[in-house]
Amino acid sequence: MLIDAHAHLSHGKLFQQADAAVARAQAAGVGAILCAAGDVREAKTALGLARRIPCVFCTAGVHPHEAKHASEGFLSRIEDLLKQPECLALGEIGLDYHYDFSPRDVQRRVFAEQLALAARLDCPVVIHTREAFDDTMILLAESGVDGGRVVFHSFTGGPDEAGRVLNFGATLSFSGIATFKNAADIHRAVLLTPDDRILVETDCPYLSPEPVRNMKINEPANVVHVARRLAELRGCDFETFARQTTQNALGLFEGLTVENE
Repeated sequence: MLIDAHAHLSHGKLFQQADAAVARAQAAGVGAILCAAGDVREAKTALGLARRIPCVFCTAGVHPHEAKHASEGFLSRIEDLLKQPECLALGEIGLDYHYDFSPRDVQRRVFAEQLALAARLDCPVVIHTREAFDDTMILLAESGVDGGRVVFHSFTGGPDEAGRVLNFGATLSFSGIATFKNAADIHRAVLLTPDDRILVETDCPYLSPEPVRNMKINEPANVVHVARRLAELRGCDFETFARQTTQNALGLFEGLTVENE
């Protein structure tokens, strides 16, 4: 039994086939899916899915791409969503200096404000960081957030970045990128990660893993491919690795349950 620790079921074409995609995931051995959100509207859509589909849960937060649209009172709306039993974490939040869809100073302000909320609520936090690792770590260190409540989703750093995240106490979640043959630095990070601080995810509908990399719309069932590749890299059997990552997710996200466990 596996858990897809980060999916975007409320996104576009995947949302249109959410029920079928969840059914395919369950048939593949996926017992729970954490549906991530990039803004308040997406979080509400994800919450609707989570209320309707028993194995789906959700997060709420403002992604750095959407930081410039964070209107007055957005924090209270996120807090209201986090009070719902299906909403298990604040995220995904962070910094993205690759696209700079929002000004960097705005990204940092919105990120810091959400981290302050997470510290006050003592809730799990799902981090997105791209070409902004140093600033991300600085703001996390200043936030007062418990590192043990933090997940770096779709981690693409090497061993140096992984070491800094792990020293902070956070968990690393790996997506389909970790299955690519040219991802040597990520593979080294996979090997460095302790058994009790590793998760698997799809980040669907993006990042289809090998051997289905040409699949245009990634979906939660494909987390099985991610887990098999990571187990292979770490030199352990698939079933043991699946159980470990599932227990890690259950321990991190309070309220998460696995269907047909």
